[in-house]
Formats: sequence, C-alpha cells, structure tokens
Amino acid sequence: MTTMQASSPPSQGARATARPVEELENVVIRFVGDSGDGMQLTGTEFSKVVGEAGHDFTTHPDYPSEIRAPVGTLFGVSGYQIQYSSKQVFSSGDAPDVLVAMNPAALKTNLPDVKKGGIIIANSGAFSEGNLDKAGYKSNPLEDGSLDGYQLFRIDIAEFTANALSNSGLSKKDVGRCKNYFALGVMLCLYSRPFDKEIEDIRKKFAKKPDIAEANVAALTAGYAYCEATELFPTTYQMRPSMPTPGKYRSVTGNSAAALGFVAASELSGVPLFIGSYPITPATDILQELSGLKHYNVTTFQAEDEIAGICSTIGAAYGGALGLTTTSGPGMALKTEAMGLATILEIPMVIVNVQRGGPSTGLPTKIEQSDLLQAVYGRNGECPIPVIAAYSPSDCFDCAIEAFRLAVKYMTPVILLTDGGIGNATEPWLIPDVKSLPTIEVKYRTDPKGYLPYARDENLARAWVKPGTPGMEHRIGGLEKDFLTGAISHNAMNHQRMCEVRAAKVAGIAKELPPCKIDGPTSGELLIVGWGSTFGAITQAREKAGSEGKSVAHLHLRNINPLPSDLGAIMKRYKKVLVPEMNLGQLSKLLRDQFLVDTITLGKVQGKPFMVSDIYDRIIELC
Repeated sequence: MTTMQASSPPSQGARATARPVEELENVVIRFVGDSGDGMQLTGTEFSKVVGEAGHDFTTHPDYPSEIRAPVGTLFGVSGYQIQYSSKQVFSSGDAPDVLVAMNPAALKTNLPDVKKGGIIIANSGAFSEGNLDKAGYKSNPLEDGSLDGYQLFRIDIAEFTANALSNSGLSKKDVGRCKNYFALGVMLCLYSRPFDKEIEDIRKKFAKKPDIAEANVAALTAGYAYCEATELFPTTYQMRPSMPTPGKYRSVTGNSAAALGFVAASELSGVPLFIGSYPITPATDILQELSGLKHYNVTTFQAEDEIAGICSTIGAAYGGALGLTTTSGPGMALKTEAMGLATILEIPMVIVNVQRGGPSTGLPTKIEQSDLLQAVYGRNGECPIPVIAAYSPSDCFDCAIEAFRLAVKYMTPVILLTDGGIGNATEPWLIPDVKSLPTIEVKYRTDPKGYLPYARDENLARAWVKPGTPGMEHRIGGLEKDFLTGAISHNAMNHQRMCEVRAAKVAGIAKELPPCKIDGPTSGELLIVGWGSTFGAITQAREKAGSEGKSVAHLHLRNINPLPSDLGAIMKRYKKVLVPEMNLGQLSKLLRDQFLVDTITLGKVQGKPFMVSDIYDRIIELC
C-alpha cells in the first residue's frame, strides 16, 4: 500500500550511466518461460515497482492448466504481460514492445505477438539442442537470422545466475529457481527503476528461508549490475513522469478486490459474511482472500463440492447472514438447482462466477465470457435472477458491494460475473473514502403482528426473518408457496401469480438503474455496446477511432438482467450497433430479443482477451 505521487527518475539503486536514456509514454512487456520459471512472480514484482513509482498499469497473467507441464514444451509456457504508462491505462496492451523469453518454446509461442522491431531478450543458455527440438525448431533462431527484424539481446541468464550464486551453498535446482530474479534485475535497470525496495520485499517474502532470500537478492543485484555494466544495451528507458490522482493506492487483482468488496458490504450492513465455496480455477482466490479476513466477522467454509457450497450459503442467508458462494462455469452448472431453491425461498445471497473457457473443463486457465446466457437463463422453471458484471479488477470491489445491496433490498439471489482475465489481472486501486460507499440497509422483521411470510413491500420483496424469531415461524423448501402464507400450494393460478411477481421483482430493479453513460457522440454512425472485461480494449479502440474523426460511441453495461430501461432508445439513435464479446454473440442475442435491434457480433473465443486492434479494425470496416 503506497501513497502515489508524480513519478520521478530513480534515486537509489540506479546509478547514472553514459548511455542515452529514451523517454517513453508507455510500454508493453511480456515475460514468458516454463511454468516453473517464475514468470508470474517476475511480472508481479515488476508491476509493483512501476506502481510504486506512480505509473498506471494493467496486467494479464497467462499460464497453462497443467500444474507442472513438461519442461520445454509448447503447451507448458507461462506468461505475464504488463502495460504501464505515464497516462491512464485501460488494458494490458496489444503487441509487446519487449519479450523476455526464458526458453525456445516461450519464444516460439509468443513471437507472432511481438511488435516488429521490438526487443527480444532471450535466455540463450536454454537454447540447447534438446530444447530446440521440443519447441519444433530445426535451427537455432538466435543464430539463423530469423529474428533479424527485431532487436535481439542474448543473455545466458542461467549461467550468470549460477555464477552469482556459486558460493551460496544452494543446490543446483535451487540456484536455477533464482534466474527469474536475475531477469527482473535486468529489466529494472533497463527501465531505470530502483531496486532497493525490491530487496526489502524479497527478504520479507522469504523471511523463513533466509538463504533463499539472500540468493534471490544476489541474483537480482547481479542482473541489475550486468545490465548497467554491459554494452549490450545501447539505450536505457525511462517512463515520463505521471500525475495520478493523489491518495492512497494498493495493487489489487479482481479476485482480491471482490473479496475486499464483500467484507465492505458486511461492514456497511452490519451483518456477518459467510462464504461457502468449493475451490475451482480461477475463483479460488476469493475464498483464500476471505479466509485471511476472518477478524472482520467473516466465516469461510471450504465445502466438499459445489452443491454443498451453495447449499451451506443458502442456510447462512436463511439464518440472517450475508451469504456468498464463488465458482466458475462448471461449478455454476452444479449449483443451478440450488439457485432455484434460493429464488423460490426469496432470500438474499450472491453467487460469483469467475468465467473461464468452456464448455466442460474447457480452458480452465484462459479467459472467456461464455456464461452470460447461463447466468440469465440457466435454471429450470421460471427462475429470474439479477445479473451484474464487473469491467475491471478495481470495479470488482464496487460490484461486490452492489450485488449485496440489490440482494438484501429485493430479497433475491444475485449473480456477479467476472472472468479469469480481470480475476487474475492486477492494477492500482485508489482506496475509496468509506463515507463515499453506498449504504446497505438491512432490516430483520421481529414484529409478529399481521405477519405473512410472503407479504411484500414496495419493491416486491418479502421480509427477512431470522429462524427462531418468536411468533414468526414459517415453512421453507423448494415446493411452491402460497402467495401470502407461504404454505405449500399446488394451485394453478397461485403458481402463475408467484412466477409473475418474482419476475416483476427482478424487472423492477431497472427503475433504479442510473442512465446509461455514453462515451462519444450521443447519436451517429456506430455504437459499441460492451460488458465485462472488454472495457479496456473497447475504450482504447474507440478513442483511437474518434481521434481520427470516426463517429463512434461506447456504452458499457454493468447490469445485464434487467437491462437498463433507456438502452433500447439509445441504440436506435445509431445506424449500427457493434457488440464485441468473448463468446459467439450471447449479449447480442439478449439485445436483439429485448429491443429488436440488429446488432453486429464481434466474437472471440481463443482464450485470449481482445486486442485494441481487433476492435479498431472492425470499427474502420463499419465506419
């Protein structure tokens, strides 16, 4: 946690050199290697350093689904991309300006993405005959001229790390694990960032293993010194000073921000939080984060399966707690019957789906937005549930609070959609003033006079009654209830009435939604309607096209069910409506169905986020 100020040139750990320093406005860097090479850690630590300097950044971790894929294989490559800038950053960037490749497989799988003329820093010692063969290279790309269109820098990172740690007393295996810190040292020097704070962080992180800590410090220092002393790099780089909004910041992932948001909802409402969840990629971090926040009246329950997770949450919500369960697409499929139970009971709870590639197990560590129709419709019977979607890591905090606000106000389960991209991505978050957060008013009914379990208020919400409240006993369960008494009812007209009122309750949320925000002209040639983590790429693509005189606007949805009431009229003010989403057109289907607008789908299901160029190119075609 840091107080951010305008960034300035490094003063510690970065000594001046005679080399020219090129000033940058933004840069995209990607670290890639085997899943055991520590690329996720390297990227995370680099992002912390640039964040502490006051620069805005967004990251995209990308790793294989195998816990430890075979070393040197194409499918075992793990990567971490960061875009940081002197200005506001909306995405992790398109083509990397810099690729740090720890082996041939990492180079081969990522080279097509690298900007022509970009920098490639290759761990040359790993380009052995065996590794080249595993990656499908017939010749060494570092020597055969195939990389002539790039700025290639060969560094035997493994050997230099081994030399730096020759007297450490560590095993060869442990020494090899330190090479990511050598690479980090090189990059910190190349981009004119100090490393003193990083040394402190290493010693704190490995406090229980001081020998490992000092080895990593030595590797980091050696990497920095190598970059500083060698003539390999003719230029070093420095980001232009940033002027962030003053205040206290911290780095958050979408999952950590969501966890903090749920704790905030508990504090704002004065109601204890309960989470019942089964671990599943990429949602598990929310459960793990909350397990470390038990001192905020949080109860965590790691269930034996997805069904137990949501059923325990239903029990907690019935008992008067804020009930939460988290999962991803396959887990949502298992929870659907219990979601119907929560809907017919009309009790408040939140279900988080951190989406991933599907169907079935699909691409468990890759990004996708293909569970939208599942969230809106994926239950038996007439079972309406409000659905909201976060658009960035920090927005997960606000959406977590909003999900519980809606749940307790309307006495209904609420689905919060994020995805693996924003769930695992990191960005700086300006810690909000508590006074600025919305209120969450919770009222438990305790007066038995005139009590009817399914009598409703102006929002069509029934009263929340804790079990055991004197004189207010009532029946619960999955069978249909009488409209007022809550007794079991098989009456045909009563069932019709109950289905209609539950649907009207959810639809009624639309009346309190704020007007849609439009970035760009309020009418014209093209409107882009997006949802979820496509926000950054759409924003940058629209800004680029707008600066070139194109009549293009952007509207991003948080509320998916119900949709904002002014959305239909807005879409009809534009000649064309483009809907980019990481599925094959699910939001498009909803918009066509509800508003009879002929939307244009831009679908992507490659396990990768949209690039700005994907959307910009389509804008140019349509305009």
